[in-house]
Amino acid sequence: MLKIRRAPSRGALRLRPVPEGDHPSGFRGRPGEVLQFSPEERWVGAGSASSPHEWERVGAACIAAAGETARVALDARGLSAPCAVSLATGALLRAWRFDRLRAARRPRRIELLVDDPSLLDEPWARAEAALAGAAFARELVAEPGNHLTPGAFAKRLRALRKEGLEVAVLGRKALRRLGAGGLLAVGQGSAHPPRMVLLRWKGGFKAPPVAFIGKGICFDTGGISIKGAAGMEAMRADMAGAAACAGAMLALARRRSPCPAVAVLAIAENATSGMAYRPGDVLQMMSGRTVEVVDTDAEGRLVLADALHLAARRFRPQALLDLATLTGSVVTALGHHRAGLFGNDAALGAAVTAAGEVVGERLWPLPIGERHREDLKSDIADLKQCVPAGRGPQPDASHAAAFLREFVGALPWAHLDIAGVDLAETAECLAAKGTPTGFGVRLLDALVERHFEDPHRL
Repeated sequence: MLKIRRAPSRGALRLRPVPEGDHPSGFRGRPGEVLQFSPEERWVGAGSASSPHEWERVGAACIAAAGETARVALDARGLSAPCAVSLATGALLRAWRFDRLRAARRPRRIELLVDDPSLLDEPWARAEAALAGAAFARELVAEPGNHLTPGAFAKRLRALRKEGLEVAVLGRKALRRLGAGGLLAVGQGSAHPPRMVLLRWKGGFKAPPVAFIGKGICFDTGGISIKGAAGMEAMRADMAGAAACAGAMLALARRRSPCPAVAVLAIAENATSGMAYRPGDVLQMMSGRTVEVVDTDAEGRLVLADALHLAARRFRPQALLDLATLTGSVVTALGHHRAGLFGNDAALGAAVTAAGEVVGERLWPLPIGERHREDLKSDIADLKQCVPAGRGPQPDASHAAAFLREFVGALPWAHLDIAGVDLAETAECLAAKGTPTGFGVRLLDALVERHFEDPHRL
C-alpha cells in the first residue's frame, strides 16, 4: 500500500535517500550505506543515482534498511516527480511478499513524501499499472503446485475479465480438435488436464496485435526423464513465462493502452504416470509437423511450439514474443544477471533489449546458428525436440530456440529464456532473495509503450 503525502504520519520511520558526498558522522552516501540518523530517521546512500532504474534501486535499498518496520515514509522531497515515482516503484517491488498462505499476515504501509502530491498523479498512475501486473505475476509464481494446478491457473486468468480483457480457455477437447499434440502430450501424465488460455486486449486502434506467448508448466517433475530431488521444489515456478505474459496484459489493461495485444498461454503439469509421454515417442504438433521426443524434461519447447503456431495463425500479429523458463544452459551462460534473447528480427531484438534496459530487466543476445538446426534432424520425424544427453556439453538454449523458430513462420519473433532471472538470486534484483521477480512484465509493458502504441509507425 502506498500513500503520497507532504509530511510523514505519526509513527512512521522516515527513510531519507542521501546522495554521495561528505556528510555528518562520516556518512558518505554510498549505495548500500545506512546511517541511523535518529530513532525516527535513517539515511540511505543514494550514490550518484540519476536514471529511473537507479532510483528504483535506491527505493529497494530503503525498504531493505527498514527491516520489518510496518510503517515507513520515503522522503522524496526535493526530487523531481519522475525520480520520486521511481523511488516508490523500487520500494514497492522490494517490499512485496507472499503472505497469502501464512497464518499471520504482516501488512506494511509505505508513505511517499513529496513537495506537491498533485504533480505525481499522472506518472504514478502509469507506474501503478505496471506494478499491478508485476505483483499479479509474482503471486502466480509464488503459488505452490498443489494450489496452482492448470485448472486453478485458468480460473485466476478468467478473473482478468473484470479488467476489460477477453479471456478464452481451451480445455482438452478443444485442444484435441486443434491438434495441439505437444501440449496434450506434456499434460497427459497428470491428473490435471492441460489448458490453453487466450487473453485479448482490443486497444484503441485497428492494427494487428502484439502477441505474448508464455510457458505455463505449473509443476515440472521432468516426466519419465525425471529430475533429481535436489531443487525440484523450485519447479513450481516453471510457469513464470506465462505469469509474466498475463501480468503484462493486466498492465496494458490498467493503463488503457491503445495498442491491441494478445497472450497465448500454454498451461500444463509435466508429471510421471503410466499415461505420461515417453522418450522415443513421435508427436504431431498443431502445425502438422512431427517431432521425435528425446527428453521429456525438455517439455517447455513442445508446449510453446503449439502456442506459437496458434498465435501466428489465429491472430496474425505484428510481432511474437515468447517468455519461458526454458533451459539450464542459459543459466550456465548468463547466470542470474540477464535473460537470454534469441530471435529472427534484428529491429525487434533491439527494441526488446532497449525496453529491458529502461526497466532494469536486462537481456543478452545469443545465437541460432545453422548447426543448431542441423543438430535437430530426426531419422523418423520432421525434427527432434532436442539433442540426446551424453554427447558432451550442448548449447541447449540455442537448440531450443532453433526448435521454436520452426513454428513461427516469417513473423518477427523474439524468444526470452528467463531461466535464472525468474527468482531473486542476486543483490541486483528488486525483490527479496528467493522471491519471484515478475521478470518480463515491465519489459513487455515498456516495449509496447515505446514501440507499438503509435498507429502511424505501423
